[in-house]
Amino acid sequence: MPATLDSERAAVVVVDMQNGFCKPDGSLYAPGSEAVIDPVVDLVARARDAGAQVVYTRDVHPPGQFDGNHYYDEFERWGEHVVEGSWEAELVAELDVREADLVVEKHTYNAFHATELDGWLTARGVDDLAVCGTLANVCVLHTAGAAGLRDYRPVLAEDAIGAIEDDHKAYALEHADWLFGEVEQRADVTFA
Repeated sequence: MPATLDSERAAVVVVDMQNGFCKPDGSLYAPGSEAVIDPVVDLVARARDAGAQVVYTRDVHPPGQFDGNHYYDEFERWGEHVVEGSWEAELVAELDVREADLVVEKHTYNAFHATELDGWLTARGVDDLAVCGTLANVCVLHTAGAAGLRDYRPVLAEDAIGAIEDDHKAYALEHADWLFGEVEQRADVTFA
């Protein structure tokens, strides 16, 4: 069933479309992430043309971020990646980032955790989010879940979401659809 979002109260949230994840020279490159660059660009263009807000998230880690942590250590789990100031941490060049867009720098899987995202969306009267980007079962899932728990309507654009493995993506989207959001093909996410 198509998801129509009121463009005056909607934003597209592009999760972590960065060189480190989407380009072959990136330390956490996944072909599935690179494959959704064009679909993400298309969804953003349609949202922008309709007057919706545009948000990009960047997963960025200061070099010593996890030093002394009790348990949470992404470098231990994934290896060092998207380090602050690096080419890996930059958004891919194909994205049309504009002055009016919000670029959220986040340090965890969840783009709402300790960032300005919630306040920025609330200040603009945004209720509905079209979510795309990468990785489906990591930052997309945690960001969309956090949105749902904050009473936003997260609509995940299935064919504009990247993953390392197809079964990871299938699990994440099934979980999101069942628990806190909606999953649609990009063509079925419209802005009115």
